[in-house]
Amino acid sequence: MAFGELVFNTGMTGYQEVLSDPSYAGQIVLFTYPLIGNYGINDDDFESDRVQPSAVVVRQACEHPSNWRSRKSLDQFLKDRGVTSIQGVDTRAVTQRIRGEGVTNAVITHGDPDEAFAALQARPSYDETDFVPLVSTKAPYAWGYSGKEHLFNPEGDYRATVAVLDCGVKWNILRRFAAVGVRTVVLPHSATAAEVLAWNPDGVLLSPGPGDPARLPGPVACVRDLLGNIPILGICLGNQLLCQAVGGTTYKMPFGHRGANHPVKDLDLGTVTITSQNHGYAIDPATLEGTGARVTQLNLNDGTVEGIEVKEARAFSIQYHPEAAPGPWDARPYFAKFVESLRS
Repeated sequence: MAFGELVFNTGMTGYQEVLSDPSYAGQIVLFTYPLIGNYGINDDDFESDRVQPSAVVVRQACEHPSNWRSRKSLDQFLKDRGVTSIQGVDTRAVTQRIRGEGVTNAVITHGDPDEAFAALQARPSYDETDFVPLVSTKAPYAWGYSGKEHLFNPEGDYRATVAVLDCGVKWNILRRFAAVGVRTVVLPHSATAAEVLAWNPDGVLLSPGPGDPARLPGPVACVRDLLGNIPILGICLGNQLLCQAVGGTTYKMPFGHRGANHPVKDLDLGTVTITSQNHGYAIDPATLEGTGARVTQLNLNDGTVEGIEVKEARAFSIQYHPEAAPGPWDARPYFAKFVESLRS
């Protein structure tokens, strides 16, 4: 049996990145697109070193993928990793049910359904589980230009060094920083502000990650102590950490945002960005009043907060994924924007 919070992803591509995204830890991922796996699995597009969801649900898994980079089929990949998966499901019908009634804990089994349901009821809910310690690095490591061996490139022409508070960082975030000349040092989620600053970074990234952001008092305290001492960029869960650090609160969304096609409006520029998203919690904007933080971006589908800024503390954050793996590249300039803020 496989247990997890059942969520849906609307992306047409990018299943390999989704399956290795630490933010999906503890969840059963259901893909709405009817055919998954048509370009296979390759050696390059991983976002972590393991499959993160507890199980996978698709309408149809392609048996004969076609792509020059493909090394194996989706089915073989999941079998090799020991991940429970199921096909032949009307995923869009299930998605409509989730959209109507919200995400729910679920179980996949080939045994007795009554026994499986009883086991599901006996398990703690997704909201009651701390997933960040399960996906965060246990020890600091550095990431150079190559993005694979986790070593600094001593010959690299780095413009800055950024410390990453790892609550479930995706490798493509580190790759994108390297692409704009930033060397990253990835630190455990339990790091204190003093431990972060001991690396003498030019800035700090608050990473994405799984679970309820309200269950992370340690990282929130770290961010609170860092505010005003060093430039900060938050991504996804990092947006929610920054919110809590200034005194705001978050809430659980009915079914979240998971896909590569969410429109976001920048309230300062008046521009709209098509974004890649993966989150089930959002910031309550009313709780930011009087904190020194202001809302800078909104989701055009449902009006939820997509970005905040604490200008005096040189900190800003976004709820979506500028590394866009998978997804559109509209938001990539935020990496360069952050680097420029370090230089200034």
